[in-house]
Amino acid sequence: MITVAEAKALIAENIASLNPLNLPIEQASRHILAADVFAKYDIPQFRQSSMDGYALRFEEKDLALQIDGEMAAGTASPLSLAPGKTARIFTGAPLPDGADTVVMQEKVSLSEGKLTVLDDRLQEGVNVRAVGSEIKANALAMHKGSILSPAAIGFLAGIGITEVPVYPLPTVSIIVTGKELQSPGEELGFGQVYESNSYSLSAALKQAGIIKVDVICADDDLEILTGILDDALKNSDVVLLTGGVSVGDYDFVLEASKRCKVNQIFHKVKQRPGKPLFFGMQGAKPVFGLPGNPSSVLSCFYNYVLPALFQMARKENPVKEIYAKLTAAYNKPSGLSHFLKGTYQNGLATPLSAQESFRLSSFAYANCLICLNEGVEQFEKGDHVTILLIPD
Repeated sequence: MITVAEAKALIAENIASLNPLNLPIEQASRHILAADVFAKYDIPQFRQSSMDGYALRFEEKDLALQIDGEMAAGTASPLSLAPGKTARIFTGAPLPDGADTVVMQEKVSLSEGKLTVLDDRLQEGVNVRAVGSEIKANALAMHKGSILSPAAIGFLAGIGITEVPVYPLPTVSIIVTGKELQSPGEELGFGQVYESNSYSLSAALKQAGIIKVDVICADDDLEILTGILDDALKNSDVVLLTGGVSVGDYDFVLEASKRCKVNQIFHKVKQRPGKPLFFGMQGAKPVFGLPGNPSSVLSCFYNYVLPALFQMARKENPVKEIYAKLTAAYNKPSGLSHFLKGTYQNGLATPLSAQESFRLSSFAYANCLICLNEGVEQFEKGDHVTILLIPD
């Protein structure tokens, strides 16, 4: 067996970024840019009013100006402003030719079709957006490696960009193994349990923005599992198997992986839950063999799988690691790292009950995993420990 740190390092060393692709900007939210993006045009392409008011020549601000026409946002007809005249103008509208300043409508007096400026602090060019004031044509709009936040998507749309090169989120196949599994909603037969792993994994993947997920159920049969795994490797970027990863008579994940030419990187980690964890690569495609117990599946997912998926998409690991104080003492055997389901609040980490790997009832309330190092047996109340915050 290897340590948790060694397992995480081996995964990171073997995971490569997915090849970039172009996505319409409406589909690119939360992706990472794979190349610099440059503006095609000056934005705005015309001198634009930033206020509702009146356009005028600054040199004529002390005159009584004749009101002559108006300019609204979206107008298709230009307007030329003769000396001694002003034009009504609205936010977003082009400035008339000859005008250089906009006075706010609250700072004027109107009488018999003439305007008097009441703003003694008016400055030349005020309330006017210059050509290219948002961005100049051919200027760098966003750097490679930037995350496409909602504001970034809006910015790119606002400068006329319709698609961008991004690192895609991986597609995932979940293979659920086990003769004893029954679908929720069906009646349980003797020796059966409801299958939950595909539901928790699919929900966690969807929460992470990964929506291209296939779920396949496989019987405890080597030939069947090998065929399903082979198809999954052809049709997805990552394969997650649950169950069948130990060394029992009906555990076929290791052998099926060999038959599908998956190169084993490691099998078994010094941890609880999730000791039988398997990780391998078929070319650039990661394969994770997760233990069948529900808590083991999620513990391994947040420790190993989710960081790997985000590494493939060049995204920052969403599972944050921080320090917290234990609110209760805890004893464990030496030699294995323990990941306890817990709650974190105001710097304090509290282990929950029902820590057994088959129990999800406590995980349903957990917002963190409390990490207890393999070499320590006794943890006291108030000890500082590392915790992993479960993404919400």
